[in-house]
Amino acid sequence: MSVQYAQIDPRDNIIVAIQALAKDTFVEVAGKSLMLKEDIKQKHKFALNDFAVGDEIIMYGVLIGKAVKEIPAGCAITIDNVKHASSEFKETSEKFTWKAPDVSKFKDRTFNGYHRKDGKVGTGNYWLVIPLTFCENRNVDVLEGALSEKLGYETKKDFAVDTDALIQQYKSGASADDIFNTPIITTKEEMSKNRVFPNVDGIKFLKHDGGCGGIRQDSETLCRLLAGYITNPNVAGATVFSLGCQNAQIEMLQNAIKAIDPNCEKTVHYLEQQQSESERALIEEAVKHTFIGLTEANKVTRQPAPLSKLVLGLECGGSDGFSGISANPGLGYASDLLVALGGSPVLSEFPELNGVEQEIINRCVTEHDAKKFYDLMRAYSAAAVAVGSGFENNPSPGNIKDGLITDAMKSAGAAKKGGTSPVVAVLDYTEQVTKPGLNLLCTPGNDVESTTGLVGSGCNVVVFTTGLGTPTGNPVAPVLKMSSNTNLYERMNDIIDINAGTVITGEDTIESMGEKILDHVIKVASGEVASKAVLHGNNDFIPWKRGVSL
Repeated sequence: MSVQYAQIDPRDNIIVAIQALAKDTFVEVAGKSLMLKEDIKQKHKFALNDFAVGDEIIMYGVLIGKAVKEIPAGCAITIDNVKHASSEFKETSEKFTWKAPDVSKFKDRTFNGYHRKDGKVGTGNYWLVIPLTFCENRNVDVLEGALSEKLGYETKKDFAVDTDALIQQYKSGASADDIFNTPIITTKEEMSKNRVFPNVDGIKFLKHDGGCGGIRQDSETLCRLLAGYITNPNVAGATVFSLGCQNAQIEMLQNAIKAIDPNCEKTVHYLEQQQSESERALIEEAVKHTFIGLTEANKVTRQPAPLSKLVLGLECGGSDGFSGISANPGLGYASDLLVALGGSPVLSEFPELNGVEQEIINRCVTEHDAKKFYDLMRAYSAAAVAVGSGFENNPSPGNIKDGLITDAMKSAGAAKKGGTSPVVAVLDYTEQVTKPGLNLLCTPGNDVESTTGLVGSGCNVVVFTTGLGTPTGNPVAPVLKMSSNTNLYERMNDIIDINAGTVITGEDTIESMGEKILDHVIKVASGEVASKAVLHGNNDFIPWKRGVSL
């Protein structure tokens, strides 16, 4: 790693330490020469010039904070001398022009996916088991115990013990030596190879704590989210458990499905416990309906599809000071490539767009979407303030420790995931992606709530950038984890799929990394490579209760 420090944007007045820098290190950058007055940690920043109290701190070319103390040139930028600040924004948008990247390497590429009758294409083929209320979570557990392992799907165990084989040996009169020499251990990999339904990638059980209690709007939102999962192209059909008296009624879910797809032909079985003869009868009916549904889902096979059928969720979590320099802009370039190919990347996490609102507004294709984004950001910010918080409280202790000291700094780097293309649609939570091009989706910055929302709005694959590491996955869509630095990739290789640290070391450019990301996405979408989150069974699912969640 030869580069020791970098100015990310020519307008920046703080500099990133690519490597740890010692006090008295001589620095030449942006036409200036200075001596560091203190040690600067890797990923952290130092002042390019002297700051007085109230002076603006600029990074990524935008306002990310203001000095609360005098900061001499060559001193570290910290939470003690800088506070969060972001630029004001207005509704009106300016005319925006965009030059699409060269996609000649990908113009003839396809991925092998599951074609649905509504024209969408899935990157997986799953059956869902869904409770409409938390009261039904136990029945979901019973169904999982009855089906998953027996049908060759994932189990929480690293291996299965086939006691039946020993019983059969005993009943047949086998000797003690024969019994002892009978193999009874089956690994996860072996169980997967012996699936009863090889064309069905899994049965997913979406337990949650909603559907009743709370405010009625929470149940309505939950039903819209669940409808988004059922109509997601990665899903073949669903079994739905209802207690009967809860707020989230069966009809509410059915109406939400019709709102997304009036002609939905997917098989959805609804079972209401309060109308059933007994719990045993309910489970028996659920098992049989689900088994028959799986036999139909198994008839669908992967077929070639254009890359325009990819709906790519753009997510980040456990970010560090390198995330906005390597992983996020690399994913942003992949996003631009996908837009140029007719696909639909989706950028979420609205609290992490704080400070770059004007750029987003100016990129909106229509005034309607520019105003919608403006209104959503204002409303979200006001809701946070109303409960005594605010976007400035978004950075986590891990973010701060690794160099992201204000929300605007974190946001300016996080927004890089969305690339540079025009914004074709601004969606509120649970609204569906229907337009090719870059979509914005209002979700919290919380990793799992946001990823859950992305897939609920139609994403069939997600790329998740991280600087600190996270095992996060999703029940329905493969989630590819990408590290911002090579050290993380090497330490947590068991959960990280792609390494963007090569951008930091100079082995890759942003453009070459973006091409590598898209190439890996295509392989995962085709079922050629499994994401680490899928291999580990990370099925994280947290619906957003529309209260304040940062």
